[in-house]
Order: sequence, then structure tokens, then C-alpha cells
Amino acid sequence: MANRRDLLKLAGLPAFSALAAGASPKLPDATVAAGQAKLSKESFGEQRVYFEGATDQVKSMTAGSVLLKPGAEPHPPHEHPEEEFLLITEGTGEITMAGKPTKVAPGAMMYVAAGHTHGIRNTGKTPMLFYYYKWQA
Repeated sequence: MANRRDLLKLAGLPAFSALAAGASPKLPDATVAAGQAKLSKESFGEQRVYFEGATDQVKSMTAGSVLLKPGAEPHPPHEHPEEEFLLITEGTGEITMAGKPTKVAPGAMMYVAAGHTHGIRNTGKTPMLFYYYKWQA
């Protein structure tokens, strides 16, 4: 006797076929307010994840924000397999890429390729808010 997953796969519904194959469902079209994002309170401040998952074009996408306490960094300089954009909207700080620090303020944007070392630190006296977008094709 066929189970529900097999029936949905046989029906040819794309989202269900992907689920049956073990793939993550793709991100839905949506608008997410800050209060609806997944919030985690960390020692460095608050992190919100608005979107996380696959899209039609990439196998993984994460979009979120960090409200970084004065003097804090979310983690030491690091690298990861995703490309990343980061946009500063409040506060001041320093972004380090390949060991070279650059002062940043609202309106500054960073791009870093996959596998390249980078980090961010709040050097100001007020919280620093930035938004990040990471993806892997």
C-alpha cells in the first residue's frame, strides 16, 4: 500500500516531490516584519533571521540582521562557503577583510566571496545595526 509521500510524489506536485526527495522546501514569497523574524539573544546582541532556505535560483539563502552591542563582535574573523553582502544601517564599527580593517558607518556595504576571511566589530558607543544576506548557488 502506498504512503502519503509516495502519492504526492506520483501526483507530480513539485514542492511535494522535492520534499519526498529529501530537499528543503523553497522560500515562499513573503514580507516579514522585524517582530516576525526568528530572534535569538546572544552575548554580542540580538540576531534576527528573516529568511532561510532554498530559492528557485540558489540552494541556500539566509537574510537577517544583527543589533551589535558596543565593543562586541558576533564572532572572530571567519570564512564560510556562502557569498555575503552586509549593510550597516546604524552605528559605527570596523569590518576586517583578509586582515585589513576598514571603518564603517550607516550606508556602508560589504561584499565578500565564499571562502574569504572577514569579520565585523562595533567600535562605537551605541548599538550597531547591520543586515546580512548570504547564499550558496
